[in-house]
Amino acid sequence: MRRQRRKLALSKKKEKNTSLNWWQLSLLGVGCTIGTGYFLGSSIGIGLTGPSIVIAFLLAALGTYVVFIALAKLTADDPQEGSFCYYAEQAFGNRVGFACGWNYWMSNILIIGSQLTALSILSRFWFENVPLWVFASIYSLLGIGVVLLGTKGFDSVENVLAAVKTAAILLFIVLGFLAVFQWLDGTGADPSVPSSYNEWFPRGIKGFWGSLIYAFYAFGGIEVIGLMAMQLKQKQDAPKSGTALLLLLAIIYTVSLGLAVSMVSFDQFTDKESPFVTALSDYHLAFFPHVFNAAIIVAGFSTMTAALFGVTTLLTTLAHDGNAPKWFEKKIKYKDLPLPSLGLAVVGLICAVVAALLLPGKLFEYITTAAGILILFNWICIVLSNMRLLKQTVFSISGNIIGILLMLLAISGILAEKTGRPGFYLSIGFAAIIVLIAWFVKKPHKEQSSS
Repeated sequence: MRRQRRKLALSKKKEKNTSLNWWQLSLLGVGCTIGTGYFLGSSIGIGLTGPSIVIAFLLAALGTYVVFIALAKLTADDPQEGSFCYYAEQAFGNRVGFACGWNYWMSNILIIGSQLTALSILSRFWFENVPLWVFASIYSLLGIGVVLLGTKGFDSVENVLAAVKTAAILLFIVLGFLAVFQWLDGTGADPSVPSSYNEWFPRGIKGFWGSLIYAFYAFGGIEVIGLMAMQLKQKQDAPKSGTALLLLLAIIYTVSLGLAVSMVSFDQFTDKESPFVTALSDYHLAFFPHVFNAAIIVAGFSTMTAALFGVTTLLTTLAHDGNAPKWFEKKIKYKDLPLPSLGLAVVGLICAVVAALLLPGKLFEYITTAAGILILFNWICIVLSNMRLLKQTVFSISGNIIGILLMLLAISGILAEKTGRPGFYLSIGFAAIIVLIAWFVKKPHKEQSSS
């Protein structure tokens, strides 16, 4: 039967695919997750809700943990290359599996577009007169080059980039604490901790509600880890890897953002500058804007490359499962690369870049919002697939329901702020198109998941 054929094919690749320890997957997760969504997108969230952005990130970490554990348990129970798309199909039918896969592909194309837009803008910090398309082209070619290195090359590059951007965040944390204890020279105000409701939520619950989507977006990337979990030496270590990853990210995110909002008034943060650069702008640290701008570029490039790798890998599996034209499954001998799949990803990349560079205004915010919502659609599907396919306990059911409610809260919260609504409508439009195509293209099959 279909599921047995997949397992037979996987067994032939076992030696090739099992090469990572759990801690290596955690480190890779850091590389795939920390990007401009955190370094820049968090500024949008701070502007909406103020110091309570820390609470938003803690709630997002909880919701993300629920999703990862749901995916990790599915992977440990039945390791599959298609990851969440395969599980969605087993749980709810091939139409849902089709929609889940293409929704993920579209969300990552948007992520690539937003990252490239941000990278191009940030690079003009040093080269003001260079057109944005030049930087976008350079970063696109570099990202394609990393993917062409193959899986092992991708892992190695991501590990190095993860170390660089984590070091940059730790640098800010150290400098932030030095500022807190007044060991830095400068004209910055004394850091303070909010002590009242109005100080924590200067724009009320409505602003806090609207900020949740940007907090969740900063954790985007766990889907790639779900795909990469197939390379674990011990598949049952997937939950351990995710726990370590999300604990590390939660600590780094909340401590660094907590320091930033304690050092500067929330209304000084903008989406044109990292909150960490803003926080230290009144101190005599001439080197810091340059170092941190470079770190943000590294982070954005890392996330962009991870997204490009993810869509390339997934499209091959979609083609194998009949959810995309078969020729996307073809691979070249060099590094066993799916060249047609990469080609379509590059076409999507070009379209995203052209749109991002031609349209003015808050496009980064709109694309970020749309990508974040599409990601959460997939995350909800992951949790629902877990509830459908695996035996549940009272504890797991409660956790899954809490995770789904948090994600629905984040999706609906974007409507509370009119500036984010275009991104919401954009995401709903893409999702509707994918669902319609799935309905007309895919015919429901009678084969059961246990077959």
